[in-house]
Amino acid sequence: GGPAVAAGRRRAGAAGSLQPYASYWFPDSLPSGTPGDGITWRSLKAWTPGNDRDLAFNTATVPLAERFTPVPANTTARAGQARISALAAFDHTAGNPSQGSATADYYAPTHWAYLDELVFWGGSSGEGLILAPNAPVVDAAHRNGVPVLGTVFLPPVAYGGQLRWTRDLVQKDAAGRFPLAAKLVQVATAYGFDGWFINAETDGGDAALAADMQAFLRALRAAGAGHGLRITWYDAMNRTGQVGWQGALNELNQPFFQDTAGPVADSLFVDFRWSARRLADSGRLAGQLGRSRYELWAGVDVESAGWDSDTDWDAIIPGDGDHIVSYGFYRPEWTLNHLPAGRTPDRFHAADDRFWSGEGLDPTRPGGTDGGWRAPATAVADRSTLTALPFATTFNTGHGLRWYEDGSATSDAPWNHLGLQDRLPPRRWVVRTAGQRPDVALDFADAWRGGSSLLVRGALDAPATLELFPARLPAGATTVLDLTHRADPSSGPVTVEVAVARQDAPAPGEPAPYAYLPAGTVEPGDGWRTVSVRLGASGAGTLRALGVRLTGHDGAAVAWRLGALAVHDTAGSPAAPKGLKVLDTATADGAVSLRLSWQRATGPVRHYELHRRLPDGKRQFLGGTCGTAFYVPGLRRVQNEPAARLEVRAVHELFTVSDPAKTQLPW
Repeated sequence: GGPAVAAGRRRAGAAGSLQPYASYWFPDSLPSGTPGDGITWRSLKAWTPGNDRDLAFNTATVPLAERFTPVPANTTARAGQARISALAAFDHTAGNPSQGSATADYYAPTHWAYLDELVFWGGSSGEGLILAPNAPVVDAAHRNGVPVLGTVFLPPVAYGGQLRWTRDLVQKDAAGRFPLAAKLVQVATAYGFDGWFINAETDGGDAALAADMQAFLRALRAAGAGHGLRITWYDAMNRTGQVGWQGALNELNQPFFQDTAGPVADSLFVDFRWSARRLADSGRLAGQLGRSRYELWAGVDVESAGWDSDTDWDAIIPGDGDHIVSYGFYRPEWTLNHLPAGRTPDRFHAADDRFWSGEGLDPTRPGGTDGGWRAPATAVADRSTLTALPFATTFNTGHGLRWYEDGSATSDAPWNHLGLQDRLPPRRWVVRTAGQRPDVALDFADAWRGGSSLLVRGALDAPATLELFPARLPAGATTVLDLTHRADPSSGPVTVEVAVARQDAPAPGEPAPYAYLPAGTVEPGDGWRTVSVRLGASGAGTLRALGVRLTGHDGAAVAWRLGALAVHDTAGSPAAPKGLKVLDTATADGAVSLRLSWQRATGPVRHYELHRRLPDGKRQFLGGTCGTAFYVPGLRRVQNEPAARLEVRAVHELFTVSDPAKTQLPW
């Protein structure tokens, strides 16, 4: 059959714990028996925002960014044609922490530039069938212009599916309305995500149930339209009410995509049984219906073999002509899961870069059009959200082995929280040099801020230009670029120039016409340095591309780190949040867990950071979030302090930090 998730092991806390988790429900009636450890059975029909004690921890707050398509990085990627949907599972259905956790071993996707939709995948008959994406995933995706869908999974009978759950979902009230369609819209708008992936795989229905499902989808689409919500339908149930995966858009499943009254779903995820002929026919039928062929996602299952998956790429994205349809990756978190024990963030990102950019890790020469893995960079034009000032990045991937502020670790604990992820270079990695190409990677051994920095290592026997960001940034006489960088102790000296282009690249695969502005030379003993470069020196107008040019000295190998990059007209500092308070506490084994909340600071805020002020005056990082509530696990008394002193600060887009709001937890 199609995608299926069976109930797996659990990692949930004890009942009554304060730890908030991502939400999951059954449509209405609950299974018989009792749930497994750490699982709570809930009915969506009974859910209301007012009785959801975890709502503040699960609400995404970053708006969906607008994107543009720059001149493609190579001659094979096509703008305006095939796009990518990805179905990714970030954890189990139950016991998936709402705001990250104390491990760096986490799927942290960063290649948002190629994605058009992310489906928060999961659900099982033993836990729940309807999954709301957690806020960190939505906040990271939205910062990069990618909508996120929750999942409605009605499992195959072999995976415990029961037809009554399908009937529960499409039930009507006395007025003939669909109460569960209204609930799904209410969840998406309360939690801040973008719609639903609907996967009806429980067999045994009839044409009447199929007609109810089709009417339910129409009601869901109508109710969500005013909120910008979207629906992707999975090719499983067809108009007979039976589950018969078509591997195509055809007359059996067409009513769930488009009927005589117009669109029913925004896109269709075509089951893996497709063939070249079926996809070509599907694209033609979409056109006859007045729909784009690129609203069809041809399923590509990469869960078990990743870039070794056997795929007829020419059936989807032929190298020598227009694309046939779009494609959908099932479980691209393979890039993490296939790694052996002891996997590290560095190894994950190396694998993830290879998956999306191609084996050569150079999107200007991605290869792969002649057989084997066809990395997304070969076919899909990347997008960028750099359209307004201020812009800043600290090259933070949303997980790390430590947390750094101003070049020093303020927590030695590993962590993940995708909502703290920065906008990262979309093209990994474009290096233009007449000499040896250096290695470029996101590195976790040291950082200026967050968990990672950009590391360039190699012989550097000729100047090398590293292209970082396609942009549409307005830049005038007062616009400044700040660069925070250092040379590692093992490095020779590095002379750095900022590369800025006011025009686009003249053609796909060619460099933008850069001007180079001096940013000084760093020596290995210098430590982190911040340089401000006035961009007005290269004239006014729109900034179209941003990068750096590095020059080594006397053949010495370099190890150069870029810790932060910012472009702005004026410096900004956020107002302090107010009203920090402890909502609830729980004690176990001599440690106290607590829930905190505060009032949103006025003015623009990127996210909030929480610290504990230790008796010696040092600040210890506890975590961060884009929302206004946070769960802190397991605080222990330090020395004989009378109370744990807690602080929350607002962080600006330029990573300037407000004064703290403070509270105390007496021991």
